[in-house]
Amino acid sequence: MAKARVVITLKETIMDAQGQTVEKALHNLGYQGVSDLRIGKFIEMSLDGGPKDQLESQVDEMCRRLLANPIIEDFQVEIEQ
Repeated sequence: MAKARVVITLKETIMDAQGQTVEKALHNLGYQGVSDLRIGKFIEMSLDGGPKDQLESQVDEMCRRLLANPIIEDFQVEIEQ
């Protein structure tokens, strides 16, 4: 059994309103050193075995078809066997 981890973030060119709101809230709590805060998603799943490159390709396809919005989001896939 392999583990797949996917990190999804908004593309740098997309404004992250949620990140800006959280950053302001942290400033209001006294954490002035925080800047450029961005919010993303983390997905972890177990996969039936197979070659690592095949599993990476499969998870990449999952991201492009359902898990991420490739128009506004970037994603990184990590497979651990």
